[in-house]
Amino acid sequence: MTISAGPHSAAPSQATLIRAHTKAHILEQLRIPVAVISSTIFPALALLFFVIPQQATVQDPVASLTAVAQLALFGVMSAFLFNYGIGVAEDRANPWSSYLRTLPAGPLPSTIARALTAMLFAFLALIPVLVLGATLTTASDAFTTGMLPWWTVPLSVVVWLLCGLPFLALGLFIGYLCTSKVAIAVTQVVFFPLAFAGGMLLPPFLFPDWLNTLSLFLPSRAARDISVQVFTGGPVEVLSLLTITAWTVLLGALALWANRRDQGRRFR
Repeated sequence: MTISAGPHSAAPSQATLIRAHTKAHILEQLRIPVAVISSTIFPALALLFFVIPQQATVQDPVASLTAVAQLALFGVMSAFLFNYGIGVAEDRANPWSSYLRTLPAGPLPSTIARALTAMLFAFLALIPVLVLGATLTTASDAFTTGMLPWWTVPLSVVVWLLCGLPFLALGLFIGYLCTSKVAIAVTQVVFFPLAFAGGMLLPPFLFPDWLNTLSLFLPSRAARDISVQVFTGGPVEVLSLLTITAWTVLLGALALWANRRDQGRRFR
């Protein structure tokens, strides 16, 4: 037997709607365990295969912290960009998602729920990276010797998630503009060059001068530099803060425009 709400029943609160949408998004992600596992362990595998064999890096606490910070941000960027770039495009092709967008609840609960879901799985991707960094490198020596306070770790986790915001907006922009098949290709084409040029796969000091100069104005390089500077206890550069703020505002505006464009074309 179903119970329908009467005409005078109170409408559900925004918090209730957000919880319901978040639960639905999490369950939807868990229905494809291969995708969840791959996105969670991919940064850890990159650390295991490309960083751990380099003894000069793992024996240096600062170099180890730098490598962990780079790959942690790599995992956050991957979770945000793919979750939104591909997930939103697939939702747009789903009749149920299209129906939800016509309801009077508005787009806010679903948008916040997707953000919370992306942050959850991005956080899960950070755990294996931190565990491997603590057990297989000398990164933990920076904390046990008193060089850095322990609260740097949770602070860095928050910073990594915040530094992923421009990529979350970029994913929204791609998802609202592209079909699901096109979004997969576009997201991959955008993700790997940004990650490489941002210094997440190769330290920027190994870049040629022209690439190093160009990368300073990319959101991935700004996010990488802030993440490394916070995790290693160094000063955060003003240029990095200005760059990532500008990109977040720009990509956020583009994502909002793409959302309104999609609403106008499909629901007018």
